[in-house]
Formats: sequence, structure tokens, C-alpha cells
Amino acid sequence: MEHQDVMAQVRFAAEKMRKVNLFETRNFFCDVYGFEPGQEQKAHAHTGEDKIYYVLSGRGTFQVDEEFLELGEQQIVFAPAGSVHGIKNTSDARLTLLVFMTPNPNFS
Repeated sequence: MEHQDVMAQVRFAAEKMRKVNLFETRNFFCDVYGFEPGQEQKAHAHTGEDKIYYVLSGRGTFQVDEEFLELGEQQIVFAPAGSVHGIKNTSDARLTLLVFMTPNPNFS
């Protein structure tokens, strides 16, 4: 059985948000993202993939299309295929996310 200690895998960097892959198959991937205060994942879209962001710790502002919402620990947001989505850590603390995407664009 594959398993991970998610919080032990989290990484942060001063220059930009960090992604660490936890699991990956042809069907999906699961990453953990680490954002320092003020860091962001610029708004972008995936034409054929759905994405889920689950907040493990901290708070951030999430965009899906024209909607913006601040979310905190134990909250989740869905970005369906084709939607413009992004995240910004608008707090003064670190933000940690669990991120799932399907199908896996790395195997397209």
C-alpha cells in the first residue's frame, strides 16, 4: 500500500510556491502545495482536466472563473475543466493545499 505523511512532504520557497507530487497515475495526480504569504498560482485553465483544492492549513483567496472566495482549513473548492482558476495566499501565514487533478495532463 502506498502512503504518505502529507505534512512532512510540504515544502516552501521564498521565490515561489512549491509543489510536491504525492501520487500519480495515468488517471490523476495528487500534489501538496506550499505558499508563503503573498505567493500565488496565477489564474489559468485546463481544457480537459478537473481540479480540486483542499486547504490543509492557512487561508487563501481562490478564483474559479469570475468568482473569488477566501477559504481556510478543511474547506475545498472545485475547478471544473475549462474554468479559469488560481490561488493567492492573502494572509500573513503559510498556506498548504492538497491538490487533485483528473485526468492527469502529464499523460496526455
